[in-house]
Amino acid sequence: MAHYQHPSAIVDEGAQIGEGSRVWHFVHVCGGARIGKGVSLGQNVFVGNKVVIGDNCKVQNNVSVYDNVTLEEGVFCGPSMVFTNVYNPRSLIERKDQFRDTLVKRGATLGANCTIVCGVTIGEYAFVGAGAVVNKDVPAYALMVGVPARQIGWMSEFGEQLDLPVEGEGQVVCVHTGARYVLNDKSLSKVDAQ
Repeated sequence: MAHYQHPSAIVDEGAQIGEGSRVWHFVHVCGGARIGKGVSLGQNVFVGNKVVIGDNCKVQNNVSVYDNVTLEEGVFCGPSMVFTNVYNPRSLIERKDQFRDTLVKRGATLGANCTIVCGVTIGEYAFVGAGAVVNKDVPAYALMVGVPARQIGWMSEFGEQLDLPVEGEGQVVCVHTGARYVLNDKSLSKVDAQ
């Protein structure tokens, strides 16, 4: 099965869109974009030329994924969240040679109306709360909120907050999946399933 494309969507020649993906109303995908399988691009989404979107990502309505943004597999981009690609833009000064790379790793969630300032990496399964402004790298599994975003906890791969401090040591088992998470100082890792 090929991808679905709503009649109002514009997909420029050369764009690669994987099997089973859905391109909804008023979407524009530029010709250099590479989009994986099973991706959903909601209404009014823009995808730039130098963009990679991995399999099974969900990009909700009104999101612009600008050049130099990479989304690994299973990333969720909430409604109207924002990516940037120039750190200090000016309308009267051309800075296309200064785009900064942004990487969102596997399974991360970017909440509605959050802003991701260019040049950062969002770790695996991190969770950025609605309206947060991320201006530095985010650790794997971190729960980030506020302006500027600060870490207030840890999230499981299932998407539930874990009962662990932000720093220190400890371990907890996810009640939904049985997976065990181990905190060592400021780093959380999933060890195994019970």
